[in-house]
Amino acid sequence: MRISKEFKRLLKKRPRNSHKGDFGRVFIIAGSRGLTGAAALCSNAAMRSGAGLVTLGTPVSLNSTMSRKLTEVMTISLPETNKITLSLKAEKEILKKAKASDVVVLGPGLSQYHETQKLINRLVLNINKPMVLDADALNAISKNTATLKKIKTEYIITPHQGEMARLINKGVGYIKNNRLIVAKKFSRDYNAVVVLKGAGTVVAAPGGKYFVNSTGNPGMATAGSGDVLAGIVAGFLAQGFKAFEASVLGVYVHGLAGDIAAKDKGEIGLIAGDILENIPYAIKQIQRS
Repeated sequence: MRISKEFKRLLKKRPRNSHKGDFGRVFIIAGSRGLTGAAALCSNAAMRSGAGLVTLGTPVSLNSTMSRKLTEVMTISLPETNKITLSLKAEKEILKKAKASDVVVLGPGLSQYHETQKLINRLVLNINKPMVLDADALNAISKNTATLKKIKTEYIITPHQGEMARLINKGVGYIKNNRLIVAKKFSRDYNAVVVLKGAGTVVAAPGGKYFVNSTGNPGMATAGSGDVLAGIVAGFLAQGFKAFEASVLGVYVHGLAGDIAAKDKGEIGLIAGDILENIPYAIKQIQRS
């Protein structure tokens, strides 16, 4: 793939008569007590990457907090456990909202509380819209990866090396030394687009296509960076890109935004919010290349 020309082709100029409904509805299921930042970063990243409408579903006790954090993102309150995580009682409402959305993101900051993990496994099987599975969604699924083979819709997983190690029951060292092999095999075995994060993020599609990213820097190894990536990928997916295209474009833009931020602030002090703020500049740079 010739990066600049291909990405510029994908990021077409929008028609003058566009409206927000043209660019997709993203529903993000995220957040729990102490992990509201993951939900906010993911939601804002979906907006910054061009999604027309983004809605965040989060535990009822956190809704006022999320409403203050988020201006452009809509929020809905969902039933919670006594640990301030999503309850099994939230399933019906989540599935109803998912039907009215184009893309669903499941996982950022949801926690590993047992009832919430059970909910995640049920949702993965019953949501029938394209999905981005990240973070705690992957932790829940790692206990029974056969669940993934029952998914009937297009989906993307975005594991870091530790999460991938749990998914295939191998050590992190094995993942580090076999990144491309692992991503391609998992993609083929589970019919998923795999985004294996890390230096030189690998994107693999079930048909054998793959991409190794060239953007990004060590400053991006910081809390919340992955939540931003999940939001970017979902934003592009909602705009009509296929799962592999959305993932490749997403990791490239994510890394480029980090590179732009590092030029201004350096690598050591870089935080996920800096990546988020530079998403529009990364997209603009690709369009002008």
